[in-house]
Amino acid sequence: MSFPADSALGALMATLPRSGRVQWIGLRPARDVPMHAVARAEANAGKGLSGDRYGSGSGKRGLTLIQAEHLPVIAALSGHDAVPPALLRRNLVVSGLPLVALKGRRFRIGAALFEGTGDCDPCSRMEAALGPGGYNAMRGHGGLCARILEGGLISVGDELVPLAGEGA
Repeated sequence: MSFPADSALGALMATLPRSGRVQWIGLRPARDVPMHAVARAEANAGKGLSGDRYGSGSGKRGLTLIQAEHLPVIAALSGHDAVPPALLRRNLVVSGLPLVALKGRRFRIGAALFEGTGDCDPCSRMEAALGPGGYNAMRGHGGLCARILEGGLISVGDELVPLAGEGA
């Protein structure tokens, strides 16, 4: 749901106290293979990340992000002490800002420009990855899908900077 930027709720939803930071990057070169962590990746406009199975084009899902602060919650809800990011099959782990606030907004990471397109809901594979109840443990914590508007290199440690304005 979108609210006009000049409304009270729209102004609240557009206000973020700080930028985020990329904590982890993962690529999965093919279906049904484990993700592997990398220090940097090339984001390709209108496509995905080089070396990722979605790298040749995936529309609204060129990049998937999950909030670092949600990893302990997912672990607790699925009965684990910790959950490695690769298990959750998202490309980036980002800390420091609520990813839900980026839906419908543009943001920069490194040299690349992205637009948040919607929730990254869990799939049935989470049941196998996390055990019984894994799917439900991730509901509401699955992260964000984004399209890549301008390509460029992104690296672990890069800032995620939300851009001002509606659809900025």
